[in-house]
Amino acid sequence: MNQPEIQVGIMAEPTIQFELKGNYQLPDGCSGIKFSVEIRGEDLWLTDESGHTQKANEFKFGSKSSDASFLLKDVTIGINFHWEQKQDQEFRGSLKLIIEDGKVRGVNVVPLEEYLRSVISSEMSATSSPELLKAHAVISRSWLMAQIVKSKKIETEQTNYQATIETADERIRWYDREDHTLFDVCADDHCQRYQGITKIISDKANEAIDATFGEFLMYDNNICDARFSKCCGGVSENFENAWEPVYHPYLSKIVDSEEAATTCVDLRREDEAEHWIRTSPNAFCNTTDQQVLSQVLPDFDQKTQDFYRWQVSYSQTELSTLIHERTGIDFGDIISMEAISRGHSGRIIKLKITGSACTKIIGKELEIRRALSTSHLYSSAFVIDHLDIENGVPQKFVLTGAGWGHGVGLCQIGAAVMGEKGYSYQEILQHYFRDSELVKQY
Repeated sequence: MNQPEIQVGIMAEPTIQFELKGNYQLPDGCSGIKFSVEIRGEDLWLTDESGHTQKANEFKFGSKSSDASFLLKDVTIGINFHWEQKQDQEFRGSLKLIIEDGKVRGVNVVPLEEYLRSVISSEMSATSSPELLKAHAVISRSWLMAQIVKSKKIETEQTNYQATIETADERIRWYDREDHTLFDVCADDHCQRYQGITKIISDKANEAIDATFGEFLMYDNNICDARFSKCCGGVSENFENAWEPVYHPYLSKIVDSEEAATTCVDLRREDEAEHWIRTSPNAFCNTTDQQVLSQVLPDFDQKTQDFYRWQVSYSQTELSTLIHERTGIDFGDIISMEAISRGHSGRIIKLKITGSACTKIIGKELEIRRALSTSHLYSSAFVIDHLDIENGVPQKFVLTGAGWGHGVGLCQIGAAVMGEKGYSYQEILQHYFRDSELVKQY
């Protein structure tokens, strides 16, 4: 296996403006370094700085040297998050411009390891321990290639991939990246945050990439679909409880502590889940060490200290309005919310919402989190107190929860603690991805 080139979808707008820096192969008939591309009818129209225009359904500006780069103007980052904004971004590699859903889509074609240097610098702090960065380099590399393999399989088999199951009684939905069909991954948090060389690639990130160059997590001769989240809450979740119903042995329950072998909780049971969530058991990710947290959390997240165990309260009006707006379903007054099934981490897979107007079960975990928050609830590992009941209708709801994110695979805060405790990146990966192997593929 040689190092592959990957295609990263950076932005999609009616018009894209960009500037070349360095040696590029230009489309025939155009010149200069500043260009704009827009949609007219069903074609792309390229205009160079001399005013010359030409049309095609695709344009490619091929990089002819390793230090060549291009600058894209007004790239939207943080899509659908409270900090969404536009910024100019710079990328190494080639630029491909295609049509996607009536817009110009800018795609960066770049060697995998070059892509990873940016991802690790964007996802992780430069203060991170070397072993945490190495572990993250391996899982980011593995996750990406596993997605590419999966997409090609779906395309080859012409599978009618379904991510939503809806009946009169249930709405079960999961969110992954199968909607990207014209490129391998996007550049935003939906896949992995990628900002090219817009920000300085940290020396530590470069060292982590070089130290693990070409290394993948493997299981049964296949590249692992290596997932990660901020905080598992003490126990990690099975893949099939967050996404499609496929069991991956290396993405199954682990207890996030050194005493894992002697911990025998079954958080699928409501009584054990309730006790676990309402207490604060020992775990790698149960930490308030600011030095550790700063390795994983961006500045705007570091104010959050209650991610291991957290609490959210809603009035009846707040909750009924929120659920209606977020799901499009008018439940009327919310009478009760009940966990119908939980995963191994205590995360709710199916939540039954009983209202005065209708009753419906929703899932999986991200659908539940989206229904109960204006952005994303920390996790779906929570228990519910129905309080101040008047004529059978609660006037207040308190959600007490555990963890931050889906909880599948590597727990970033737990891994950061392990790095500080002296665990090697190989030991960190073996802890979170049971029975996987570390294999150098190129």
